[in-house]
Amino acid sequence: MADPTRPLPNLRDLDKVQRLTYQQCAVCGTVVFYRRRRCTGCLSANLAWKESAGEGTVYTCSIVRQSYHPFFRGMAPYAVAWIDLDEGPRLVSNVVGVEDPSSVHIGMRVKIRWDEHEALCVPLLEPA
Repeated sequence: MADPTRPLPNLRDLDKVQRLTYQQCAVCGTVVFYRRRRCTGCLSANLAWKESAGEGTVYTCSIVRQSYHPFFRGMAPYAVAWIDLDEGPRLVSNVVGVEDPSSVHIGMRVKIRWDEHEALCVPLLEPA
């Protein structure tokens, strides 16, 4: 039996570029993440693309101790966290590179580490 693979998004506009981008409204300055056609603050269509440096702070986290998906089953326990990137967007991902997942805590500084796959790269987080 083949090893289970990571479940990946099924989106048409993904690529293997290791860049985390977001939008910022040129009118009111609102940071927009995920991509949209209009600003969530003022509804302007004048959105500029920006690139995140990929560093941020753990907003909240949880330890997954049991997973039913074959790819993640052997990884448990592992940490999943909401991260406030320094530029403003908030995203959720796994925190990797820690011996004990319970060491992940609110306020912890993290940075992006890319997990490469055939179709795309997934942003994971590790201690900064």
